[in-house]
Amino acid sequence: MVILFDRFNLPNDVFEIIFSTSQQKIVAEELIKYMITKKGEIDKQEMSEFATKLHDGQYECILDEAPYKGKRVKLSYNKRQFYDRILTPMKAMGLIDYDLYKKTYKISTKFSIDLVKIGSMWKEELRKRGVHTD
Repeated sequence: MVILFDRFNLPNDVFEIIFSTSQQKIVAEELIKYMITKKGEIDKQEMSEFATKLHDGQYECILDEAPYKGKRVKLSYNKRQFYDRILTPMKAMGLIDYDLYKKTYKISTKFSIDLVKIGSMWKEELRKRGVHTD
């Protein structure tokens, strides 16, 4: 997944930087909220149930965004697109880990670690090219 951002106009919400549509952002936020209620880790069955509730339009939540802020709504999101556009990119970026042995999904901080690593790689690239950084 490619993240494009304008460093002079960064939104306050990290999900707005990562996901290209507001619907994707909302679904990703709800997934993290759901995982937090389960102590940050869910098994394959719970992930499938979450995706199925979304697919069937039966997932209820209270949104933090206008014009629905504070209102209870039912979200709908295609199950295949959930896996392709939400879960897979979140795993690839290190926001969520999948444990092959336990067959569980867990919230991860690898994303922030990797962003620091990318910043260091950029500084090293500049150093190799003779540009001195602070």
